[in-house]
Amino acid sequence: MNRFGKILLVAALVAVVGMAFRVSWNALRDIATATGADPTAATLYPFVVDGLMALALVATLVLTGRARLFALRVLAAYTIASLVLNFVHGMVPELHGDRVDWGRLADWDPANWALVLLATSLPVGSIYFGSDLVAKVLHHRPASPVSTLDANQDEQQRHGANQSPPDLPESTPAAPPPVEEPAPVESADPAPDTAPADPAPLHTAGVADRPRRGATGRVPAAARSVRPARTPEQLLIEARQVTADWPDTELTAEAIRKAVRTAPAKARSLRDTLKAERAEQAAGDAPDVPRVVAA
Repeated sequence: MNRFGKILLVAALVAVVGMAFRVSWNALRDIATATGADPTAATLYPFVVDGLMALALVATLVLTGRARLFALRVLAAYTIASLVLNFVHGMVPELHGDRVDWGRLADWDPANWALVLLATSLPVGSIYFGSDLVAKVLHHRPASPVSTLDANQDEQQRHGANQSPPDLPESTPAAPPPVEEPAPVESADPAPDTAPADPAPLHTAGVADRPRRGATGRVPAAARSVRPARTPEQLLIEARQVTADWPDTELTAEAIRKAVRTAPAKARSLRDTLKAERAEQAAGDAPDVPRVVAA
């Protein structure tokens, strides 16, 4: 709605409220006259009742919390009181003129006493409740946006705590823990079970400055280097060529494993085979010793 429409709506509201107050003013003035008020007091009496209603309505728009609830109760109480007095004014024709006796608003005595008590207590209530509402409005401090946000967050947390588990929103499942390689089992041979690490690849200037991320699991098979599998005969031939000029003291499983790049178990098997071949070769190359026969 534009500004002109808002102004027109407020002006229409003020006109309707003004006309309603004029209708109620006539009934409340006659009620005040019947309870013994002079002409001046009877003229001001409608402002005491309906005026406090307007004040309570404005207070409900400003106050918050319990203070706003108090203003709503005052507004409801004075609205009901004004409605009752207007109803009595319509039911008792004598109130429209000067023929009614003072203090007589109903033929039944208990109802008359209650109506007179209501009509005479409204001005005193207006003094008390009106002063209280004005004091609450003057001492009211509007909440800052930060405190309003905190209050909304607390309300959401309390609402979430009161929900049952099926009603709560599902959270994102946590990432699975990284899969670690099983630790190698050490054997009696002093040779380690892991193959030597390949030399670190060369990095470019842009890649070398980046921080390295931690391991997240096993290396996929597609990323591993493909190396042809060798048969035991091929490993033995390669080991013979590499260790041809090695002395027997250097013929160990660790040295063979590093030279031919194979597993520790295969390296130990190659060591035993090579030592056996060298022992047979040494026994075949030894000269025959003649036997001495005793005469």
